[in-house]
Formats: sequence, structure tokens, C-alpha cells
Amino acid sequence: MRAVSCNAPGELAIIDVPEPALEQGKVLLAITHIGICGTDYHIYEGKHPFLAYPRILGHELSATVLDANGSDTLAKGDTVTINPYLPCYACPACLEGRTNCCEHLSVLGVHSDGGMTERLALPEANCYKAEGLSPRDAAMVEFLAIGAHAVRRTGLKGGERVLVVGGGPIGLGVAIFARVAGADVSVLDAAADKRAAAEEFGFAAFGLDDLESEAFAARRRTGFDAVLDATGSIAAMNRSFLHVRNGGDYTLVGVINDDLVLSDSEVHRRELTIRASRNATREDFEHVMAAMRRGEVPTERIATHSTGLDQVPADLARWATQREGLIKAIIAV
Repeated sequence: MRAVSCNAPGELAIIDVPEPALEQGKVLLAITHIGICGTDYHIYEGKHPFLAYPRILGHELSATVLDANGSDTLAKGDTVTINPYLPCYACPACLEGRTNCCEHLSVLGVHSDGGMTERLALPEANCYKAEGLSPRDAAMVEFLAIGAHAVRRTGLKGGERVLVVGGGPIGLGVAIFARVAGADVSVLDAAADKRAAAEEFGFAAFGLDDLESEAFAARRRTGFDAVLDATGSIAAMNRSFLHVRNGGDYTLVGVINDDLVLSDSEVHRRELTIRASRNATREDFEHVMAAMRRGEVPTERIATHSTGLDQVPADLARWATQREGLIKAIIAV
């Protein structure tokens, strides 16, 4: 069967791989749709710090169950969304239910071969029934769950003023679920196309040149109740906390292999709560799917690009450098 492999930085190929073996506790899946993630672009560009080549890409997945293998919750023909985080279930984090930050976490398409292929066998515990969702929309649940998890970690309350720094797909997911939580959301991004997209989604959007403007000052006041940084830029991450009010919250959603350096006096003066947010749990996946069913997630606007499995080597390579207007590209298998 076909799969997309990144054999080396800058080298994508369609390869033939064996059919998956169905083992105890797993279900056999026909992959239907795959979201292309920023991680996939980083792998292609050779920028991922913890990856060994070659690697089959893909962790934003939806599928149809081919064989439920005696499951009590899934049946043949069910549409499922995939949680691509494979935890150990034994470390302290897992025992607290925080499988998203397992000490030995393996992520499909990163630490092990992923789902950019035709069929896959995965643990039943990682397959969530996506009732009421289209297969395409089910493939977007995972990346949106990252934003939903960050919002839940921050503990946002209705009426709070929130600044999301970074208007890429993850940042938009954060903004959407901050709004679902009842927050008044602003988005800050240097890129004009990302600001335009944020405005189309109904958010107040600002660029770096707007930081001294009256419009931004009116929303910032003496600081936002919470700032969530989804840039993956160490320069932004080191300064975004300066937009938080005294007693407020600063959540780091984006991640980069660099050093976080914050002004201790400013952190103490504000008595900030600083936290990281990593991946998502089943609770977040279910929250995203419920919001999708209620029509609170503009999936038609999010899915801006599409392609087929055989076209991925050419299209992913092009989108890695031509991203204007691109929010989420979806592969139909």
C-alpha cells in the first residue's frame, strides 16, 4: 500500500509499505483524510530536532474502521478521529491522566511512522468516534485540540480579555476556543495574511506596527487578563508576557528548541502565572468535536487547501515556501 515518506530533508517520496498487522487491543483503519501540520513542513525542511529519517509523515488523521477487533465502543464503518500521542500509561504524568505530557511519549509521524498512508492499525484507546462530523472535519480535530487544551490549561473565564500571539493554525485554534470559553479575543501577528484571516474569523487583529496605536491600547488597557503565545518564535515568546496585566496568566503554546529568557523583575512585579501547554487529551478532543457539532468552528474557512496522496510530494514541498493564505491543507486518501 502507498505511504508518503520523508527520506531526508527536502526529499519526499511515495513508497510501498506492508499492510498493517491487527494485534490485540488495536483496530484496523482505512485512513480517509490527513491534515498537513507545521511539524510536517519542519520535517521536510530538516528543522525538527528530534527526528530520525526516513519517516512516514502524518499525525492529523481521520479514518473509517475496517475491523474493530471485538471493541465494545467502535464498529466497522465508524468514522473516527485519531489521537496520535502514544503514552506509556505508567509514568507519574500518565497516572494523573496527563497522557499528553507522558515522560516516554511517542507521537505518530514524529517518533514513529505516521498515518500518511492508506491503512493503519492503532490502539483502540487512540480512536475516538467522530459522530456527526465529516471525515474531512474529523482530520482537523487534533490540531484544534491543541488550542482547546491551552485554553483549558489557562482556565479562561467568560468576559476575560485575551491576546493570542501568533495567527497560524494553532493560534487560530487557540483564539477560536478562547471565544468558545466566552473570552474577548485579540490576535497579534506580523504577517498581513494571518491578520486578514483572523479578522475574517471575527477577531480583532493587530500587527507589530499597531502596538502603539490607540486601537490596541484600548483593548490592552493595563494589560490583558491572559496572553497565549503560539508563535514558535523565541523572540516573541520572550516578550509576549509584557502584554499581561498584573496578576494575569501567560501560557506558552508554541515550542522551539531555544532558551526562554524573561525579565525576573517584570514577572515578579506582575506576579504572573506562567505555564506551558503541550498536545491534548481525550477531554480536549471531545470538546472540539462538540464545538464542531454546535457550529462554533468555521471548518470551511479553516480547510483552505486540498490534495491527494500521490500529489503530496509536490504539493507539500510547494506549500513549505508558499504559505500565503494557507491555513490548513487536507489530504484526501
